[in-house]
Amino acid sequence: MKNRLERLEAVQAMVLEIGRLSSHTSDIREFIQAIHLALSRIMYAANFYIALYDRDENAVRFAYFVDEVDDAPDPEERFKLDESGYSFTKWVILNKKEMIVTAEEDEQLTSLPELKGVTGTRSEHWMGYPLIDHQKDCLGAMVIQSYDQRHLYTHEDQALFQLIAGHVSNALQQFQSVDRLEKAVSERTALLKYEISERRRSEQIQKALYSIAELSFSVADADELYGNIHAIVDSLITAKNFMVALYHAETEEISVQYFIDEKDELPAMHRFPLGMGMTSFVIHSGKAQLIDQSRLQDLIAQGDIKQVLGGADTQSWIGVPILINELIYGVIIVQSYDAKNKYSENDMELLVYVASHIAVAIDRLNSERNLLETKADLEQQNNALNSALLALREAQSELVRKEKMASLGGLVAGVAHEINTPLGICVTATTHLIEELRLTRRDIDAEKFDDRHRAQFLDVLEQSLRILNANTKRAASLVRSFKQVAVDQTSDDKREFYLESYLNEIMVSLQPKLKGKNVEIHIDCPNDLKINSHPGALSQIVTNFVVNSLNHGFEQTKEGQIHLRLQRLDSHLLFEYEDNGKGMEQEELEKLFDPFYTTKRGQGGSGLGAHIVFNLVTGLLHGSIRASSQPGKGLLYQIRIPIET
Repeated sequence: MKNRLERLEAVQAMVLEIGRLSSHTSDIREFIQAIHLALSRIMYAANFYIALYDRDENAVRFAYFVDEVDDAPDPEERFKLDESGYSFTKWVILNKKEMIVTAEEDEQLTSLPELKGVTGTRSEHWMGYPLIDHQKDCLGAMVIQSYDQRHLYTHEDQALFQLIAGHVSNALQQFQSVDRLEKAVSERTALLKYEISERRRSEQIQKALYSIAELSFSVADADELYGNIHAIVDSLITAKNFMVALYHAETEEISVQYFIDEKDELPAMHRFPLGMGMTSFVIHSGKAQLIDQSRLQDLIAQGDIKQVLGGADTQSWIGVPILINELIYGVIIVQSYDAKNKYSENDMELLVYVASHIAVAIDRLNSERNLLETKADLEQQNNALNSALLALREAQSELVRKEKMASLGGLVAGVAHEINTPLGICVTATTHLIEELRLTRRDIDAEKFDDRHRAQFLDVLEQSLRILNANTKRAASLVRSFKQVAVDQTSDDKREFYLESYLNEIMVSLQPKLKGKNVEIHIDCPNDLKINSHPGALSQIVTNFVVNSLNHGFEQTKEGQIHLRLQRLDSHLLFEYEDNGKGMEQEELEKLFDPFYTTKRGQGGSGLGAHIVFNLVTGLLHGSIRASSQPGKGLLYQIRIPIET
């Protein structure tokens, strides 16, 4: 009883020791060795080992192995469980069950197919328990065995060994958690170092790309551009030997634009025909090329390269095409003579990436140069066009002035002709009255003037005075209208006036042009509509409208109607002019306000009438005008101008 009690106390001490060791020991082998020593105090443990299972690799390693017969395997060596060959340890781990085997049972079990060919020396008593964590996953197996018949394990030993295996499982789970954490920290640290390195490299590349982009704006000289590009590339990869060559597709030549080399000097010839060298190979292939001495010999043997100009002892060489709009513009080359400094695929890919941005910078520089040249040409052409436009405007202004004066001259001629009739009647009436006065004086002197003669003379006198009065009034009205309209048409002065009465005066001045044509003009305008504007412009507009209607709208008929509709809408005057003439085609209507456009070319039409109206409305009157028409349905002008009342 005393021995049993001492054994239980030893077991309790061992359990406590397992807890203490798992908290204070970081070395798993040291931990397992302490477990082995403690286990030896409660049972026979001359042969003891723990195999740890890695689920990811499906393999085991013997972290601790002490055996009297078999040699201990390397604690870091992994043994795949899916490989041929079987063992009790493998069975315990895969089945997550304990196995207790005596020598007699060993002979029977090894004859089974699933355990055929078991490795390891046969023992008198073998006992293995799986190490199971809280998630019911197998961490490995703890095994104890005896080769001596005198030392066999009792049921109590088995129970104690199972108990200890459970505590070891808990401790190992803690060890594995720490191990996983340390591994995760280690992996994360390595990843962070890699990310930091990549970020620094990315920042370096971004800085290089920004510098390249800045060059196209700050550098105007090609030599300076290529020199700065060399410095930028050298900050990313070793580029002691650097060259930029341009490809001239039209002549099938290569020209060296920039050349820095440790051994070779700049060739005397800066321009070479496209041949079979390494630079030409890049152009022929249209791809970046990484060439070392071995590949160079292969390319020469294949006939892709037939000549090597300079740098024959080059250890590593990269040639990258400069592509602008998918066409080869040139080649960037870096090379190394040092066998310790060989370029990699990553270096080539980086140079390809940088070259694409260099291409953009070069293209932008070329575009800027072409733009400046084009700008200079355009400025020269613009100056010539401005001179021509100024001359054209002066000629156009002169033509417009002459057109206005011609319109005024026609008005003068018409009014003069119109005044001639009432004045002629007045002259005739006056001559007749003088003759009647002479005859009456003669009759009076001869005392032949009786009541009958007196009545006749008074009738003639009254009739003549009536004729004189009517015709002088008509002439005065014509002169007054002409005077006002003529003054307004030759002046751009602004004044207040009543629209209806002014329009009537314009119509009076236009009477000579309406003679012989049965054209009715209707004015729809409030008689109290008074505005502060430019009457001369309005007179010119109405005159041109009427003349155009007479010359074009009614050219094939002697009759027609013209409507002028005016109304005030808030602070604007809406003016519609409409005739029922022959109208216009859409193509003609689109050119109506163009200068010098006329349908009467060669028949006296200047093509400035509608253009003058457009300029007066949009310029002097600050308004808008549009025209609408269809063939056979007349022409409608709609004008909208701001007014002051």
